[in-house]
Amino acid sequence: SNRVKGIGYRYYAYLIVIFAAVIRFISLTDKYFWCDEASSVLTSRYDVAALLYHASFAVHPPLYYLLLHAWMALFGDSILAVRSLSLVFGVITVALTIKLTRWVAGKRAALLAGWLVAIMPMAVRYSQEVRMYSLLGVWLLGATLALVYWVRQPERTRYLAAYVVLMTAGFYTHYFTALCVLVHWAYLGVLAGTMPRDQRLITRPAWWVANAAIVLLYLPWLPNLLDLVQHVEQLKVGGDIGWEEPVSLFSLPSMMWQFVLQDEGVGFWSPLFWLFPLLLVAVVFATAWRDRERYRPASLLALFFLLPLLLVYGVSFISPVFIERYLTVYALGLPILLAIAIDRLPSRFSLLGAALFVLFVGVELVGLKNNFTVDEHDQFNVPVEFVNRNYQEDDRIVLSDMMRYTTNVYYDQTDTQLQLYTPPHPAGATPRPNPFGLRPVDDPCGGPHHLYPLDAPAPPRRRRGSH
Repeated sequence: SNRVKGIGYRYYAYLIVIFAAVIRFISLTDKYFWCDEASSVLTSRYDVAALLYHASFAVHPPLYYLLLHAWMALFGDSILAVRSLSLVFGVITVALTIKLTRWVAGKRAALLAGWLVAIMPMAVRYSQEVRMYSLLGVWLLGATLALVYWVRQPERTRYLAAYVVLMTAGFYTHYFTALCVLVHWAYLGVLAGTMPRDQRLITRPAWWVANAAIVLLYLPWLPNLLDLVQHVEQLKVGGDIGWEEPVSLFSLPSMMWQFVLQDEGVGFWSPLFWLFPLLLVAVVFATAWRDRERYRPASLLALFFLLPLLLVYGVSFISPVFIERYLTVYALGLPILLAIAIDRLPSRFSLLGAALFVLFVGVELVGLKNNFTVDEHDQFNVPVEFVNRNYQEDDRIVLSDMMRYTTNVYYDQTDTQLQLYTPPHPAGATPRPNPFGLRPVDDPCGGPHHLYPLDAPAPPRRRRGSH
């Protein structure tokens, strides 16, 4: 039934969205700003011109920083204020999950998916961080929904126009949007195998024009991406890349555990470590394999979940990028598929469906507890507040951890310019910050290195390749 105790589907969906907002508000300000969050705020404090300049040296495109800049102009840059923006995007993602599942699988599956995503630990976590991952969920789930609309009504090109806007916004938010492009092309390829030649959407000029439009809209930022690729070694100095762990056979099940438990599962009983991820993968494959509907919705969601996961895993054997938060959006395909699988079970297997739902929810609740647990020994704001209370005029504050620098700047209330000390390597070279990591002032001395003042205007734009 689509009515629960007299509550209609629409109001039940509203209830889930409100519940998702409440869950994401719990412990929103309890944890300290880690370096990436502080970096987001410090970058977004610049005026637009300086923001775009500095974002051109970062490993993420500028759209999230621009939105955060506008949000901070309205609500300030307190932890509550800036994390609330991600909370809003996270709640919108839950609403889009319900809408997408409703279109591809029906009302009951939509409500089940809504509950599962509302409490999914990974989705909750990145709705509470000052980063772009919950925003990316809005763009990519929205684009996937627009694609579903167009597939069902290909004569309505306005859906493709919406698709172009949403995918372009995704590319200006995170480079892993490219994985979503592959998912959508693969999905249309699957549909092409089930349709007559003259009805195949993947060959329609409108689809190719839409993709060309995305490329054209992204061209203004493309030189910055190419410049980053040419300065990989400089990015490693700042810790932006090169810190990722190499992958192994255990990385895939460990990633599955992180999706639903926010724990790598490394210390778990070995059979449990393998069996639960294998159960989830079996559900995904079985649901996609039994998908006989005209538009193959389970195939779309299976591709959305598995294709990015396996591609990034494979690439990571060459260059490690198998990081949980980079796959946050694509992980949302898992609870949606689980909801569809439960919804499609014959009535004689209703107890099995209920057991599967309860098992997944139980694991998610443990994951939520892990999310909300604050490590008192890792609250970096405590020593900063000690320095703030005891600072005296002419004191100098020097840090030796580049990853802590932005966090310290955010919490610092003294009137001194913080400095970063980078000790020499055994060979004698000193790994100084550079424009692609932290931004330095020219320092001919051999001592602690002053960093580019975070409240200063941007330097004049230089010709690319001259850094």
